[in-house]
Amino acid sequence: MTSIVLVQPEIPGNTGAVGRTCVALDMELVLIHPLGFEISDKRVKRSGLDYWPHIRLVEFASWDAFTAGRAPRADQLFLFEEYAERSFYEPDYPADAYLVFGRETKGIPPEIVAAHREQMVSLPMRSDKVRSLNLANTVAAAAYQALRAHLPR
Repeated sequence: MTSIVLVQPEIPGNTGAVGRTCVALDMELVLIHPLGFEISDKRVKRSGLDYWPHIRLVEFASWDAFTAGRAPRADQLFLFEEYAERSFYEPDYPADAYLVFGRETKGIPPEIVAAHREQMVSLPMRSDKVRSLNLANTVAAAAYQALRAHLPR
């Protein structure tokens, strides 16, 4: 099963929308603490609508706890950053991929990026007028791309 991993998300509405996408695509949502909000926050659940009870939610206290608990292989990890040189269209995503996204304001913490530079990908943008995309939109695009290889034809 593909998992969406949000590292220290800050905006509850984005996390709620990502959770809704996870339910729609039968993906797990992994949250890495600290979070910028409480999971009980009504804004999270409002964005996730009535789908929130159906989210397969897993939480880890830190990135180190996640890597210790899950022990992801290098070929499973895909770190999404706007400055990555490799397009997210290039990889062959395994069915058990971890699609990793960072904080809305700062991205993935530098120490995680430094340890996983080879696994970084970005969504191409054609305009130089946009610095980055909304987290929930980026997750949706990435999730569908990763799922593409595993859909019945």
